[in-house]
Amino acid sequence: MSYLFSAQHQWIQEQNDHHVVGITEHAQETLGDVVFVQLPKVGEHFQQNEVVCAVESVKAASDVFAPVSGTVTEVNPKLTQDPSLVNADPMGQAWFFKFAIDNSEELNALMDEKDYLKSLG
Repeated sequence: MSYLFSAQHQWIQEQNDHHVVGITEHAQETLGDVVFVQLPKVGEHFQQNEVVCAVESVKAASDVFAPVSGTVTEVNPKLTQDPSLVNADPMGQAWFFKFAIDNSEELNALMDEKDYLKSLG
C-alpha cells in the first residue's frame, strides 16, 4: 500500500497487519532541526485527529495527530536515541509508531500523495 496523508501532515502506510505512522517531509522541513520526540505508550488508544505525541525542534514544538483511530502496538525507539532521524528520513526510518486501526473506512478520509502535495499549494 502506498502512503496516505492527513491534513495535519502525518503519513500512514499499511505494513503487514499494522499501519505505520510518521510525519511528512513538509512537516519536518517546517519544524527545522528536531531535537526531541515524545512517543506514545504501547497499548494507548487514540481517536482520529487526537494528539498522540509531540515533536520539538530548535524552532518550534508540534503535536502529532492520529490519522485514524487505533491502538499503538509499537513505537520507534530510534527516535528517542536520535531525534535527528526525523530530519534525515521522515518517510522511512523515522516512523513514530505502529497502529492497529479500528476502522479501515477512516482511511478514506485521507489524501493520496498527489492530493496531499496539491494541498500544500
